[in-house]
Amino acid sequence: MHKIEIEFRTRFDEKEYKRLKSFLGEHARDLGEDDKNSHFFVFNNKVLKVVDEVSKNLAKIVLKLNRIGQRDYFPEIEIPITRSDVKKAVQIFNELNAEIVVESFQRRHNYLYKGVEIALKYSDNWGYHAEFEIVVDGTDSEVSRVAAKKQIRKVAAELGAKLMTNEEIKKFITPIEKRYKKQAP
Repeated sequence: MHKIEIEFRTRFDEKEYKRLKSFLGEHARDLGEDDKNSHFFVFNNKVLKVVDEVSKNLAKIVLKLNRIGQRDYFPEIEIPITRSDVKKAVQIFNELNAEIVVESFQRRHNYLYKGVEIALKYSDNWGYHAEFEIVVDGTDSEVSRVAAKKQIRKVAAELGAKLMTNEEIKKFITPIEKRYKKQAP
């Protein structure tokens, strides 16, 4: 059984980051720090990642069954691993010859606001940004996915966050992916 993450992203400057952090600190349920060091192995139509959840002292392997910028939902399968296995998992996945391999550290703080999990983030590639997400069971209907999208858009509008379209995400990530794309031998 897998889950489906309905997720949208927005980018902003440090001033907006601080404004959102202050607002969410006062009005949302604080889910805490969630700093992560992630290794992304990007293939044509999916992403495999090894995640060292630094703040939670946990780790996992995640398979997203599509790529960012393709859709606003991600069927996903996760397997927990020990943090001591992160290095070995990365070594194994490096042998799969992914098109793009990226290691990225994200500073994150998570909140729950009106049923939407909001991760305020900073990373070198994305700068200041946020992810708005609702997770639904993989067996849920299209109706539940549509309702989740509607709720995310409503919350984002209330917070003054302009959600990126898939086209905007593709335009933004294309130069990043080119920097990390493996060169043919």
